[in-house]
Amino acid sequence: MVGLPLSTWISAGLTFLAVALGTLSLAMLLEWMQERRRRREMMRQLGSFDGGKQDSASGLFKRAVEAQPVWIQAMMAKTPAFTDLTLMMQQGGVTMGVDTYFILTAGGALGFGLFTFALTQWLFAATLGSLVGAFLPYVYVRQKRKVRLNRFESNLPEAIDLLGRAIRAGHPLSSGFKMVADETADPIAEEFRRTFEEQRFGIPFDDAILAMADRVTLVDVRILVTAILIQREVGGNLAEVLDNLASVIRARFTIRRQLRTYTAQGRISGYVLAALPIVVGTVIYFLNPEYERLLVSHPIGKFMLGTAVVMQILGYLWIRKIVDIDI
Repeated sequence: MVGLPLSTWISAGLTFLAVALGTLSLAMLLEWMQERRRRREMMRQLGSFDGGKQDSASGLFKRAVEAQPVWIQAMMAKTPAFTDLTLMMQQGGVTMGVDTYFILTAGGALGFGLFTFALTQWLFAATLGSLVGAFLPYVYVRQKRKVRLNRFESNLPEAIDLLGRAIRAGHPLSSGFKMVADETADPIAEEFRRTFEEQRFGIPFDDAILAMADRVTLVDVRILVTAILIQREVGGNLAEVLDNLASVIRARFTIRRQLRTYTAQGRISGYVLAALPIVVGTVIYFLNPEYERLLVSHPIGKFMLGTAVVMQILGYLWIRKIVDIDI
Protein backbone atom coordinates (compact mmCIF):
# COMPACT_ATOMS: atom_id res chain seq x y z
CA MET A 1 0.00 0.00 0.00
CA VAL A 2 2.99 2.23 0.46
CA GLY A 3 4.29 4.19 -2.48
CA LEU A 4 1.08 3.88 -4.53
CA PRO A 5 0.50 6.46 -7.27
CA LEU A 6 -2.14 9.14 -6.82
CA SER A 7 -4.30 7.71 -9.63
CA THR A 8 -4.70 4.46 -7.70
CA TRP A 9 -5.90 6.32 -4.61
CA ILE A 10 -8.32 8.40 -6.70
CA SER A 11 -9.80 5.36 -8.46
CA ALA A 12 -10.12 3.46 -5.18
CA GLY A 13 -11.76 6.45 -3.48
CA LEU A 14 -14.21 7.00 -6.35
CA THR A 15 -15.13 3.31 -6.34
CA PHE A 16 -15.80 3.38 -2.61
CA LEU A 17 -17.78 6.62 -2.91
CA ALA A 18 -19.93 5.24 -5.72
CA VAL A 19 -20.74 2.07 -3.78
CA ALA A 20 -21.44 4.05 -0.59
CA LEU A 21 -23.78 6.51 -2.31
CA GLY A 22 -25.55 3.70 -4.15
CA THR A 23 -26.04 1.78 -0.92
CA LEU A 24 -27.41 4.82 0.89
CA SER A 25 -29.77 5.54 -2.01
CA LEU A 26 -31.13 1.99 -1.95
CA ALA A 27 -31.52 2.12 1.83
CA MET A 28 -33.38 5.46 1.72
CA LEU A 29 -35.65 4.20 -1.09
CA LEU A 30 -36.45 1.04 0.87
CA GLU A 31 -37.21 3.02 4.04
CA TRP A 32 -39.51 5.35 2.04
CA MET A 33 -41.39 2.36 0.59
CA GLN A 34 -41.72 0.77 4.02
CA GLU A 35 -43.01 4.01 5.50
CA ARG A 36 -45.71 4.20 2.81
CA ARG A 37 -46.61 0.57 3.52
CA ARG A 38 -46.83 1.27 7.27
CA ARG A 39 -49.08 4.29 6.65
CA ARG A 40 -51.42 2.27 4.42
CA GLU A 41 -51.54 -0.48 7.05
CA MET A 42 -52.33 2.04 9.79
CA MET A 43 -55.10 3.58 7.70
CA ARG A 44 -56.52 0.09 7.10
CA GLN A 45 -56.47 -0.63 10.83
CA LEU A 46 -58.14 2.69 11.65
CA GLY A 47 -60.76 1.93 9.02
CA SER A 48 -61.46 -1.44 10.60
CA PHE A 49 -61.86 0.21 14.01
CA ASP A 50 -64.17 2.81 12.51
CA GLY A 51 -66.31 0.10 10.97
CA GLY A 52 -66.63 -1.70 14.26
CA LYS A 53 -64.32 -4.52 13.23
CA GLN A 54 -61.12 -5.38 15.00
CA ASP A 55 -58.62 -7.91 13.72
CA SER A 56 -56.95 -9.50 16.73
CA ALA A 57 -54.11 -10.80 14.60
CA SER A 58 -53.08 -7.33 13.44
CA GLY A 59 -53.70 -4.95 16.32
CA LEU A 60 -52.14 -1.59 16.89
CA PHE A 61 -49.26 -3.10 18.79
CA LYS A 62 -47.71 -5.74 16.55
CA ARG A 63 -44.69 -7.70 17.47
CA ALA A 64 -41.50 -6.61 15.76
CA VAL A 65 -41.30 -9.86 13.82
CA GLU A 66 -44.83 -9.54 12.47
CA ALA A 67 -44.11 -5.99 11.29
CA GLN A 68 -41.27 -7.15 9.05
CA PRO A 69 -41.65 -8.14 5.36
CA VAL A 70 -42.69 -11.69 4.58
CA TRP A 71 -39.26 -12.83 3.39
CA ILE A 72 -37.67 -11.43 6.57
CA GLN A 73 -40.22 -13.33 8.68
CA ALA A 74 -39.32 -16.55 6.84
CA MET A 75 -35.62 -15.99 7.54
CA MET A 76 -36.33 -15.25 11.20
CA ALA A 77 -38.35 -18.45 11.51
CA LYS A 78 -35.36 -20.47 10.28
CA THR A 79 -32.56 -18.46 11.93
CA PRO A 80 -33.12 -17.17 15.49
CA ALA A 81 -30.15 -14.81 15.12
CA PHE A 82 -32.28 -12.52 12.91
CA THR A 83 -34.85 -12.25 15.71
CA ASP A 84 -32.05 -11.29 18.10
CA LEU A 85 -30.92 -8.66 15.58
CA THR A 86 -34.42 -7.15 15.49
CA LEU A 87 -34.49 -7.02 19.29
CA MET A 88 -31.05 -5.38 19.37
CA MET A 89 -32.22 -2.73 16.90
CA GLN A 90 -35.27 -2.03 19.05
CA GLN A 91 -33.13 -1.77 22.16
CA GLY A 92 -30.85 0.71 20.41
CA GLY A 93 -33.71 2.87 19.16
CA VAL A 94 -32.69 2.20 15.53
CA THR A 95 -35.69 2.82 13.29
CA MET A 96 -34.45 1.13 10.12
CA GLY A 97 -35.77 -2.29 9.18
CA VAL A 98 -33.85 -5.54 9.01
CA ASP A 99 -33.93 -5.50 5.20
CA THR A 100 -32.35 -2.03 5.20
CA TYR A 101 -29.72 -3.35 7.59
CA PHE A 102 -28.93 -6.15 5.14
CA ILE A 103 -28.54 -3.63 2.29
CA LEU A 104 -26.13 -1.53 4.35
CA THR A 105 -24.19 -4.66 5.32
CA ALA A 106 -23.87 -5.79 1.69
CA GLY A 107 -22.96 -2.28 0.53
CA GLY A 108 -20.34 -1.90 3.25
CA ALA A 109 -18.78 -5.26 2.41
CA LEU A 110 -18.71 -4.47 -1.32
CA GLY A 111 -17.40 -0.91 -0.89
CA PHE A 112 -14.62 -1.71 1.57
CA GLY A 113 -13.68 -4.87 -0.36
CA LEU A 114 -13.31 -3.03 -3.67
CA PHE A 115 -11.49 -0.14 -2.00
CA THR A 116 -8.96 -2.47 -0.35
CA PHE A 117 -8.49 -4.54 -3.50
CA ALA A 118 -7.90 -1.43 -5.62
CA LEU A 119 -5.15 -0.31 -3.24
CA THR A 120 -3.43 -3.63 -2.56
CA GLN A 121 -4.36 -5.90 -5.49
CA TRP A 122 -4.42 -8.65 -2.85
CA LEU A 123 -7.43 -10.92 -2.47
CA PHE A 124 -6.80 -11.67 1.21
CA ALA A 125 -6.69 -7.96 2.06
CA ALA A 126 -9.89 -7.41 0.05
CA THR A 127 -11.55 -10.20 2.04
CA LEU A 128 -10.53 -8.59 5.32
CA GLY A 129 -11.83 -5.23 4.04
CA SER A 130 -15.14 -6.84 3.10
CA LEU A 131 -15.46 -8.37 6.57
CA VAL A 132 -14.76 -4.99 8.18
CA GLY A 133 -17.33 -3.25 5.96
CA ALA A 134 -19.96 -5.90 6.65
CA PHE A 135 -19.33 -5.65 10.39
CA LEU A 136 -19.70 -1.86 10.60
CA PRO A 137 -23.56 -1.76 10.64
CA TYR A 138 -23.55 -4.34 13.43
CA VAL A 139 -21.03 -2.28 15.41
CA TYR A 140 -23.21 0.81 14.92
CA VAL A 141 -26.38 -0.92 16.13
CA ARG A 142 -24.57 -2.54 19.04
CA GLN A 143 -23.05 0.77 20.12
CA LYS A 144 -26.45 2.48 19.89
CA ARG A 145 -27.94 -0.24 22.09
CA LYS A 146 -25.11 0.05 24.61
CA VAL A 147 -25.47 3.84 24.87
CA ARG A 148 -29.26 3.66 25.17
CA LEU A 149 -29.22 0.91 27.81
CA ASN A 150 -26.56 2.77 29.80
CA ARG A 151 -28.69 5.93 29.75
CA PHE A 152 -31.73 3.90 30.77
CA GLU A 153 -29.89 2.25 33.64
CA SER A 154 -28.37 5.49 34.91
CA ASN A 155 -31.78 7.20 35.06
CA LEU A 156 -33.68 4.18 36.38
CA PRO A 157 -33.23 4.93 40.14
CA GLU A 158 -34.82 8.37 39.74
CA ALA A 159 -37.69 6.83 37.77
CA ILE A 160 -38.24 4.20 40.48
CA ASP A 161 -38.21 6.91 43.17
CA LEU A 162 -40.81 8.89 41.21
CA LEU A 163 -42.94 5.77 40.80
CA GLY A 164 -42.74 5.09 44.54
CA ARG A 165 -43.77 8.67 45.38
CA ALA A 166 -46.73 8.40 43.01
CA ILE A 167 -47.89 5.21 44.75
CA ARG A 168 -47.52 6.85 48.19
CA ALA A 169 -49.61 9.77 46.94
CA GLY A 170 -52.46 7.37 46.16
CA HIS A 171 -52.10 7.06 42.40
CA PRO A 172 -52.63 3.66 40.77
CA LEU A 173 -49.61 1.92 39.32
CA SER A 174 -50.60 2.66 35.71
CA SER A 175 -50.87 6.38 36.51
CA GLY A 176 -47.44 6.15 38.11
CA PHE A 177 -46.06 4.88 34.80
CA LYS A 178 -47.71 7.83 33.08
CA MET A 179 -46.10 10.26 35.55
CA VAL A 180 -42.68 8.71 34.97
CA ALA A 181 -43.19 9.04 31.21
CA ASP A 182 -44.13 12.72 31.57
CA GLU A 183 -41.48 13.75 34.09
CA THR A 184 -38.38 11.92 32.84
CA ALA A 185 -36.30 12.00 29.66
CA ASP A 186 -35.80 9.37 27.00
CA PRO A 187 -35.19 6.45 26.91
CA ILE A 188 -36.90 6.04 30.33
CA ALA A 189 -39.87 8.13 29.21
CA GLU A 190 -40.20 6.25 25.92
CA GLU A 191 -40.37 2.79 27.49
CA PHE A 192 -42.69 3.76 30.35
CA ARG A 193 -44.94 5.67 27.94
CA ARG A 194 -45.13 2.67 25.63
CA THR A 195 -46.05 0.40 28.55
CA PHE A 196 -48.76 2.82 29.68
CA GLU A 197 -50.18 3.19 26.16
CA GLU A 198 -50.23 -0.57 25.62
CA GLN A 199 -52.26 -1.24 28.76
CA ARG A 200 -54.54 1.72 27.96
CA PHE A 201 -55.34 0.20 24.56
CA GLY A 202 -56.42 -3.08 26.10
CA ILE A 203 -53.30 -5.16 26.70
CA PRO A 204 -53.23 -6.56 30.27
CA PHE A 205 -50.90 -4.59 32.49
CA ASP A 206 -48.90 -7.69 33.44
CA ASP A 207 -48.26 -8.44 29.77
CA ALA A 208 -47.30 -4.82 29.10
CA ILE A 209 -44.62 -4.70 31.81
CA LEU A 210 -43.34 -8.15 30.80
CA ALA A 211 -42.95 -6.79 27.26
CA MET A 212 -40.93 -3.89 28.68
CA ALA A 213 -38.66 -6.40 30.45
CA ASP A 214 -38.18 -8.22 27.14
CA ARG A 215 -37.28 -4.99 25.34
CA VAL A 216 -34.94 -3.66 28.04
CA THR A 217 -32.65 -6.57 28.90
CA LEU A 218 -31.33 -5.16 32.17
CA VAL A 219 -31.23 -7.05 35.44
CA ASP A 220 -32.63 -4.05 37.30
CA VAL A 221 -35.66 -3.85 35.01
CA ARG A 222 -36.34 -7.57 35.46
CA ILE A 223 -36.17 -7.13 39.24
CA LEU A 224 -38.56 -4.17 39.00
CA VAL A 225 -41.03 -6.13 36.89
CA THR A 226 -40.78 -9.17 39.19
CA ALA A 227 -41.45 -7.00 42.25
CA ILE A 228 -44.51 -5.43 40.62
CA LEU A 229 -45.91 -8.80 39.53
CA ILE A 230 -45.41 -10.34 42.98
CA GLN A 231 -47.04 -7.35 44.66
CA ARG A 232 -50.05 -7.57 42.32
CA GLU A 233 -50.32 -11.29 43.06
CA VAL A 234 -49.85 -11.43 46.85
CA GLY A 235 -49.96 -7.79 47.94
CA GLY A 236 -47.47 -5.86 50.06
CA ASN A 237 -45.89 -2.43 50.38
CA LEU A 238 -44.74 -1.78 46.82
CA ALA A 239 -43.46 1.73 47.61
CA GLU A 240 -41.01 0.35 50.18
CA VAL A 241 -39.85 -2.34 47.75
CA LEU A 242 -39.23 0.30 45.09
CA ASP A 243 -37.19 2.41 47.51
CA ASN A 244 -35.00 -0.57 48.39
CA LEU A 245 -34.55 -1.41 44.71
CA ALA A 246 -33.44 2.15 43.92
CA SER A 247 -30.88 1.97 46.74
CA VAL A 248 -29.52 -1.35 45.45
CA ILE A 249 -29.13 0.05 41.92
CA ARG A 250 -27.23 3.08 43.20
CA ALA A 251 -24.94 0.80 45.23
CA ARG A 252 -24.23 -1.25 42.09
CA PHE A 253 -23.29 1.95 40.25
CA THR A 254 -20.80 2.78 43.01
CA ILE A 255 -19.19 -0.67 42.80
CA ARG A 256 -19.05 -0.46 39.01
CA ARG A 257 -17.21 2.88 39.13
CA GLN A 258 -14.70 1.41 41.58
CA LEU A 259 -14.11 -1.54 39.26
CA ARG A 260 -13.50 0.80 36.31
CA THR A 261 -10.87 2.52 38.42
CA TYR A 262 -9.20 -0.77 39.32
CA THR A 263 -9.19 -2.02 35.72
CA ALA A 264 -8.06 1.27 34.16
CA GLN A 265 -4.47 0.02 33.82
CA GLY A 266 -5.57 -3.09 31.91
CA ARG A 267 -7.78 -1.10 29.55
CA ILE A 268 -5.03 1.42 28.82
CA SER A 269 -2.61 -1.46 28.20
CA GLY A 270 -5.03 -2.86 25.61
CA TYR A 271 -5.26 0.49 23.84
CA VAL A 272 -1.46 0.92 23.82
CA LEU A 273 -0.81 -2.62 22.54
CA ALA A 274 -3.38 -2.15 19.79
CA ALA A 275 -1.99 1.21 18.62
CA LEU A 276 1.73 0.52 19.09
CA PRO A 277 2.31 -1.57 15.90
CA ILE A 278 0.47 0.99 13.76
CA VAL A 279 2.45 3.91 15.17
CA VAL A 280 5.80 2.10 14.93
CA GLY A 281 5.06 0.92 11.37
CA THR A 282 4.15 4.45 10.28
CA VAL A 283 7.31 5.92 11.81
CA ILE A 284 9.52 3.29 10.17
CA TYR A 285 7.88 3.95 6.79
CA PHE A 286 8.64 7.66 6.96
CA LEU A 287 12.21 7.00 8.11
CA ASN A 288 13.04 4.19 5.65
CA PRO A 289 10.31 3.43 3.05
CA GLU A 290 12.40 0.83 1.21
CA TYR A 291 12.82 -1.22 4.37
CA GLU A 292 9.06 -1.57 4.87
CA ARG A 293 8.01 -1.84 1.22
CA LEU A 294 9.08 -5.50 1.20
CA LEU A 295 6.41 -6.24 3.81
CA VAL A 296 3.57 -5.41 1.40
CA SER A 297 5.16 -6.53 -1.84
CA HIS A 298 6.49 -10.01 -0.99
CA PRO A 299 3.96 -12.89 -0.52
CA ILE A 300 5.51 -13.92 2.78
CA GLY A 301 5.41 -10.33 3.99
CA LYS A 302 1.73 -10.06 3.08
CA PHE A 303 1.03 -13.28 4.97
CA MET A 304 2.89 -12.03 8.03
CA LEU A 305 1.08 -8.68 7.86
CA GLY A 306 -2.34 -10.35 7.66
CA THR A 307 -1.49 -12.71 10.51
CA ALA A 308 -0.30 -9.79 12.63
CA VAL A 309 -3.56 -7.89 12.04
CA VAL A 310 -5.65 -10.91 13.06
CA MET A 311 -3.55 -11.55 16.16
CA GLN A 312 -3.74 -7.89 17.17
CA ILE A 313 -7.52 -7.93 16.95
CA LEU A 314 -7.75 -11.16 18.95
CA GLY A 315 -5.39 -9.83 21.61
CA TYR A 316 -7.33 -6.60 21.98
CA LEU A 317 -10.63 -8.46 22.31
CA TRP A 318 -9.06 -10.85 24.84
CA ILE A 319 -7.87 -7.98 27.03
CA ARG A 320 -11.28 -6.34 26.84
CA LYS A 321 -12.92 -9.59 27.93
CA ILE A 322 -10.59 -9.89 30.91
CA VAL A 323 -11.20 -6.36 32.22
CA ASP A 324 -14.95 -6.41 31.50
CA ILE A 325 -16.36 -7.51 34.87
CA ASP A 326 -20.13 -7.75 35.10
CA ILE A 327 -21.88 -6.62 38.26
